[in-house]
Amino acid sequence: MATAWTARTWTGLAAISGLLAVGFGAFAAHGVTEPKPVEWLTKGSQYQMYHALAVIGAAALGRAGVKGMGAAAGLFLFGTLVFSGSLYAMALGAPRMLGAITPIGGLAFMIGWAVLAWRGFTWKDQA
Repeated sequence: MATAWTARTWTGLAAISGLLAVGFGAFAAHGVTEPKPVEWLTKGSQYQMYHALAVIGAAALGRAGVKGMGAAAGLFLFGTLVFSGSLYAMALGAPRMLGAITPIGGLAFMIGWAVLAWRGFTWKDQA
């Protein structure tokens, strides 16, 4: 795990992210009627929840001694901020051109998963 970031910090941030994912998902289901904003809110909340859980998993692996999990967790949270955040912003009325940055968040997700895969395949058991 990263030096200044503990499993406690990652777990707290993941929990806040999960909370926000549920809130935006509920808003999509009950607070918006136009189809495109509902779609953006739904997609953003789904990806945010998946990656909140991935951060918790990365924190647990980091606690177990797998190196690189802070990088994976950070990439998942950054991806959430950019990917889901841009979708939420557009759903709430921001210009659609903001959607141009959404793929940057998706790329961060992919790099985070690649780090997780790489460390998974190269992790040496302590036993």
